[in-house]
Amino acid sequence: MLRYVLLWVPMLVIAVANGALRQATFAKSMPELRAHQLSTLIGSALIGLFVWLVVRAWPPSSGGQALRIGLVWLLLTVAFESFMGLVLERRTLAQVLHAYNLFAGRVWVLFLVWLTVSPWVFFHLRHAR
Repeated sequence: MLRYVLLWVPMLVIAVANGALRQATFAKSMPELRAHQLSTLIGSALIGLFVWLVVRAWPPSSGGQALRIGLVWLLLTVAFESFMGLVLERRTLAQVLHAYNLFAGRVWVLFLVWLTVSPWVFFHLRHAR
């Protein structure tokens, strides 16, 4: 499992690069909510590609392990996002939780669902052949 914890670090780099791309390009020409939604879609695709490569290179031993990997990545991501928002950016808990409000058009939670299930999905697609 340590390998998969360490493989979360490149995902963090991908996410930061995606955010930088958003800020340098389309965030300047569209409303913040739309830029957030587009960035979440792009990030989901990039992370999906990375997870697919990870599952091909270091396949989990079972569907259960694949799901545990996704849950570990979810916990690491939520912990990191919470730390960044609450501690480094000094935002309130309500402001941090706003990123999870699907009813306000904030689709970040859909990314988190994808991050969690993608190792399981790619594990099963790999074994379906």
